Amino acid sequence: MKVKTRYFGEIEIGDEKIIHFDEGLFGFEEYKDFTILYDVEGDEDPFFSWLQCTTEQGLAFPVVNPQKVDPGYNPLVEDALLESIGEIKEDDLVVLLMATVPSDVKKTSVNKKAPLIINAGTHKGIQIVAENQDYEVKFYLIQED
Repeated sequence: MKVKTRYFGEIEIGDEKIIHFDEGLFGFEEYKDFTILYDVEGDEDPFFSWLQCTTEQGLAFPVVNPQKVDPGYNPLVEDALLESIGEIKEDDLVVLLMATVPSDVKKTSVNKKAPLIINAGTHKGIQIVAENQDYEVKFYLIQED
């Protein structure tokens, strides 16, 4: 399938690269299908990736592996919330945090309170609200004193 993207132009992706969010994302409920794009060449492990909508080229979100931000990150969530994405095997679990990168990049933040949980085995995802009281909606990547 050809997908027009915001940052990468038109690209070809296979159906196995599409992640379906039954409920969409918070604030973008009408958009259901996304893919993850990487802005690096070779074997580098990028800090930011892009969650690109496959049906709306202007809709792309920077996302981050939470282990790069907080190695102890472990969102608490009721198992019932994850039923819609199918049984998750440990190797198929992908957790991502949505990032906000304002014009002042020193104010870049990630949302630790509402992670994306993806089952790579079923190609389904969900955005949930973590029960952890100490997780912030705006966790700044650069902590200023």
